[in-house]
Amino acid sequence: VQLQASGGGLVQPGGSLRLSCAVLKFVLDDYTIAWFRQAPGKERERVSCSTLVAGGETYYSNSVKGRFTLSRDSAQHTAYLQMNGLKPEDTAVYYCAAIPRYYHCSEFSEDKATWGRGTQVTVSS
Repeated sequence: VQLQASGGGLVQPGGSLRLSCAVLKFVLDDYTIAWFRQAPGKERERVSCSTLVAGGETYYSNSVKGRFTLSRDSAQHTAYLQMNGLKPEDTAVYYCAAIPRYYHCSEFSEDKATWGRGTQVTVSS
């Protein structure tokens, strides 16, 4: 599987961005999808994960809960991360990653995942 992430940019605090993660040549619904971010000098953080196991669930880190929404468009084979109420601390390179759908988010192994190229999000006035 190949992933293509896009949609990053510069936005003012309180603004919104939507990141896209296109699954190329494969079927989106065959994968559990997660978004990660890494800020300079910090460890990589998983901000959201979508699994179709057991009827499907989406998880968010406490740092983004209520502000970010992960969605899937199966017809377009694309996952999205809608980010609202952006804060300067959201500044990071954002990555999407995929793992076969039989893995729940709790079993998401970064070593086994396929990663897209990162997209920079900068929140600054």
